[in-house]
Amino acid sequence: MTEPAIRVENVSMMFHMHSEKIDNLKEYVIRVLRHKVKYTEFWALQDISFEVARGERLGVLGFNGAGKSTLLKVIAGVMKPTTGVVEISGVVAPLLELGAGFDMNYSGRENIFLYGATMGFSRAYIKERYEEIIAFSELKDFIDAPVKNYSSGMRARLGFSIATAVEPEVLIVDEVLSVGDAKFRAKSEKKIQSMFDRGVTVLFVSHNTPQVRKLCNRAILLDHGKIIAQGAADEVCNLYDTMVKK
Repeated sequence: MTEPAIRVENVSMMFHMHSEKIDNLKEYVIRVLRHKVKYTEFWALQDISFEVARGERLGVLGFNGAGKSTLLKVIAGVMKPTTGVVEISGVVAPLLELGAGFDMNYSGRENIFLYGATMGFSRAYIKERYEEIIAFSELKDFIDAPVKNYSSGMRARLGFSIATAVEPEVLIVDEVLSVGDAKFRAKSEKKIQSMFDRGVTVLFVSHNTPQVRKLCNRAILLDHGKIIAQGAADEVCNLYDTMVKK
């Protein structure tokens, strides 16, 4: 058997939810040192295990707060799980919260290199793809302006252009198949579809079950941080649609 592209084994993710509000940093540090900060444990993910074979497209469904985005961030390496193991084989392109890692005071040009570095791209690689990134984003006239002056759509377009400036073997998508105006949405969807056509492995989060049925062959359903169903995309989508109607 071939090695899976993604292997998630017994992954759990716990956050501390503070039970009292502390606005003063000095007071917070003092309380931490004195072990007087009160918090409750919140398990966003609990004992998650699954594998994704090479070329497979796995949909991830669940209501808000089910743990979908947390799961993708753990798999993409943005977060380290509290317990468990994540293994990914191949070059990864994570399309998560596009532009969230930008420095608002830097120009678009500077952020291309900064954002690329956070995604694990070398400076040499970014320089090689630099003109392609600008051309795809359609932001040439604004590339030297501070990103804080960009609209949210412009930031998403630049983030998408950087994130897709690689030929990935694994694509992690968090409901960002369409960004920007209608023209750019069509172009971004075409870009994503071209990756699908090359047979990349896909992990795709969406509330849109028709989209999951169309793009994925298998799916998992999360509820309160646990997998409550997994199997063929149609079957899991049917269960999710039933839960939505209740």
